[in-house]
Amino acid sequence: MTLTELKYIVAVAREKHFGRAAEACYVSQPTLSVAIKKLEEELDVKLFERSAGEVSVTSLGEEIVRQAQSVLEQANEIKEIAKRGKDPLSGVLTLGVIYTIGPYLLPELVRNSIRMTPQMPLMLQENFTIRLLEMLRTGEIDCAIMAEPFPDTGLALAPLYDEPFMAAVPSAHPLAERKSLSTTDLKNETMLLLGTGHCFRDHVLEVCPEFARYASNSEGIRRTFEGSSLETIKHMVAAGMGVTLVPRLSVPEDALAPTERRRKSDEPHIRYLPIHEEDGISPPTRRVVLAWRRSFTRYEAIAALRNAVYACPLPGVQRLTQ
Repeated sequence: MTLTELKYIVAVAREKHFGRAAEACYVSQPTLSVAIKKLEEELDVKLFERSAGEVSVTSLGEEIVRQAQSVLEQANEIKEIAKRGKDPLSGVLTLGVIYTIGPYLLPELVRNSIRMTPQMPLMLQENFTIRLLEMLRTGEIDCAIMAEPFPDTGLALAPLYDEPFMAAVPSAHPLAERKSLSTTDLKNETMLLLGTGHCFRDHVLEVCPEFARYASNSEGIRRTFEGSSLETIKHMVAAGMGVTLVPRLSVPEDALAPTERRRKSDEPHIRYLPIHEEDGISPPTRRVVLAWRRSFTRYEAIAALRNAVYACPLPGVQRLTQ
């Protein structure tokens, strides 16, 4: 039994597909299949049920995969222990970021990281929250910047900032004349949503549950919203197809300037409006946190990364400290 074989069975259990698991492990599918068959023969158990186009984990296989995940994490801990006597800021830090944070935070964060800790390059991974949690658990990444809430996985968390949502409406829309909006103002509008899997989609539906009718099983044009990025959704707003909510850091600063001071190149077809308090209910926000395994020993690296985040401009958000 080898760590490589354990890595392969965890990948297959996660992907539910031998081909995708092989791609994730950067090996050929025959190599992965042979290794798993060898492990099954050694253990004298069947780990996976194979059928046309689908792979499922056996009940005993699920228990073995869970133990394999634990072993992989412990093996990674051995490597971390070996680094303990060295400079914790020396060497790559693998950082995961969700899709609705990465494009707006990473450019400045990477610049700050290069300036403040040049000996600690960032290896970046953008993905969905659920996938980043898996990667943290298996040691594929060291830490991740995500938005709460997410399932309690026993991770260490450090709050970074609270970020308000803003409404994005077509500049020709009647609502564009307002100085601010309430969630009630949006109830009768066509809401453009991100695809299933994006936690920001869930945040919007939590704030405005009536928009759940635009879920992935809805009919017609709403299906085309699946899998879109925030930037794609903004283009659809500019085209007059509807309105949406966006996180504050995704809003270009020039777009919030008075009309006469806005540059023509900065989304002239979209108005971004703050959401005001209504009936004692606070405007919608999301809390952005830095998460890492409690067993991760390079705490100085985590602290340096937080400092690099705080060195970013972060306009319109409330910075948080422990």
